[in-house]
Amino acid sequence: MATTAPPAPSSAPPLRGVQPLRAGQGNSFLWRKLHSLSGIVPIGAFLIEHIVSNFETINGPLAYAQQVKFLNSLPLVRVLEWAFIFIPLGFHALYGVFIAFRGRANVNVYPWAGNWMYISQRITGLIAFAYIIQHVWRQRFSGVSLPEHPGAAFHKVQVELSNPWMLAIYVIAMVATTWHFAYGIWLFAAKWGITPGDKARKRFGYVCAAFGTALCIMGLVSIYGIVGPKYQNAPEDVMPEQPAGIVLPAPNTPPPNSTNPDPSVLQK
Repeated sequence: MATTAPPAPSSAPPLRGVQPLRAGQGNSFLWRKLHSLSGIVPIGAFLIEHIVSNFETINGPLAYAQQVKFLNSLPLVRVLEWAFIFIPLGFHALYGVFIAFRGRANVNVYPWAGNWMYISQRITGLIAFAYIIQHVWRQRFSGVSLPEHPGAAFHKVQVELSNPWMLAIYVIAMVATTWHFAYGIWLFAAKWGITPGDKARKRFGYVCAAFGTALCIMGLVSIYGIVGPKYQNAPEDVMPEQPAGIVLPAPNTPPPNSTNPDPSVLQK
């Protein structure tokens, strides 16, 4: 009677747990690469700029208004806004939501640090996505238009943060967004081969943690600059439009017919 020979033992060691940082397979490989890249450039770069610009709130409503005016006076600012912020952000957010709901959390089976980081990245991404939708709508497309009225920027945010629930949402979103970005930098470096080896990834992890913490602190300080006691009840617009036909004198410039004559007149 013929018998079947037992299968030859495999020389490869058995896999333990889930392989980290596995590259995408099939058609999803390119999309995952673009998703990873868009999280760094341009979205990550914009996040850094946004937090740095908002840090001007600690200098008061006028300083913040001047920063908003400067950003909105850049050449082709609306083209740059859509090409490098809204469109990449929409792709990164929607594809990130697709990845989050397609993946399966297994921290209950494999409670390792890598799996906890995986699920945390998905949760913080969803928090950031929900926050960004309402933030862009309320601050960019609803109410007073800040590109045309930059002097109203401080007061507009201050009114929104006067609601304790909105203040809590801002704080939670700031922590979640900066954590998501910092860990996203670490993942990008690992997936793109910038940090090969466990030691390089571990060391770079400390760098990303420090960088993300610094961004988070700056963001929280910016929020405190809005709601803190120093600039309470800010004016609705610190840069009001001048009435037609009236030109206000420049700062520290004496008006005409003042007691301080023009030095050029004294020389005649």
